[in-house]
Amino acid sequence: MPLAHAAAMFRHQADSCAELGSPLSAALLRRAAEDLAAGGPCAEAIAGHEDAPGPDAVALRLLGAVHALVLSDLAPDLAAHYPSVGGHFDPADPDAPWPAFRAAVAAHLPFVREWLTRPPQTNEVGRANLLLTGLAWAQQQRAAPPLPVRLHELGSSAGLNLLADRFRCTSPGFSYGPPDSPVVLADAWQGEPPAWLPGAPLQRVTERRGCDPAPIDPRSADGALALRAYLWADQLPRVQRLNGALALAAETPAPVERLGAAAFLRDVETAEGALTVVWHSIMRQYVPAEEWRSVEDELARLAAASTPAAPFLHLAFEPRRVGTAHRFLLTARLGTGPQQTLAEAKPHGLPARTLEQDDPALLPIL
Repeated sequence: MPLAHAAAMFRHQADSCAELGSPLSAALLRRAAEDLAAGGPCAEAIAGHEDAPGPDAVALRLLGAVHALVLSDLAPDLAAHYPSVGGHFDPADPDAPWPAFRAAVAAHLPFVREWLTRPPQTNEVGRANLLLTGLAWAQQQRAAPPLPVRLHELGSSAGLNLLADRFRCTSPGFSYGPPDSPVVLADAWQGEPPAWLPGAPLQRVTERRGCDPAPIDPRSADGALALRAYLWADQLPRVQRLNGALALAAETPAPVERLGAAAFLRDVETAEGALTVVWHSIMRQYVPAEEWRSVEDELARLAAASTPAAPFLHLAFEPRRVGTAHRFLLTARLGTGPQQTLAEAKPHGLPARTLEQDDPALLPIL
């Protein structure tokens, strides 16, 4: 029964990968589910994790472990099928990589099993598209010259989105950010971007701080490998964005403290002559309810301290159920003003879209 549960989790994750545009990951996980049921190398690899609940994402841990083998030149036969290292995957022949994947798991069981102890951890720099949108909105709301930004991120992972002001967003007829940036968030908008974004002054971030229970050092070889390994190997735009962000991280400090969100916020204060920002993206679901209540108390404290000369902004890109749909929405609250829903995007942040006036996501949250 435990292996049947694990196989069901793998099939469910395969469907999610297919829906999110990774046919290679989907194909491998479907075959891995069969291998689990047959007691093959994948079953031996996940031994001890068979009963793990869905949020533990054992399937993604296995994908990350094997991708790490490929990136470390330990699985050359499989590398031939992985676009992230120059290989080729043909969706019309989805089973072609499977024999090499299975062989890699069997040949490197200690390596794979060690990786299975790590929670999957990415740092989706595409979500900076929403952060920059929210910053531009807040600066425009003030009807005053833009203020320098003090940026604080909850659940920062490697802190790459703390470098958002150095990224460039583009879509047909639109661009925003430094023209020479090594990180280009292409296809940033589906349709027209929001009215306040085109022509908005570039953001000037003067302070970058983040927190994470298990931060990754993007400047270390092990940290960079982990970030690359947990990307899906056939999604080259994500790979290219990450590579550019790692290059920026090597030259721009963006410290991430090993700390919970509530404890981190207790040390945050507003400051005269600066826009103090707390931002997070798709991390709230991982914070225990009691701790999140403390986070909300700290956010309320900062909002109450907000003044025109020392404003506070809370930006969030988080999932929310709207009717029967599960949607990923950018919300903003400037000071003690009302929370506003500014945009919607795919989970990785690209593309984003503005909402129609009658969209139920714009209704106040009760």
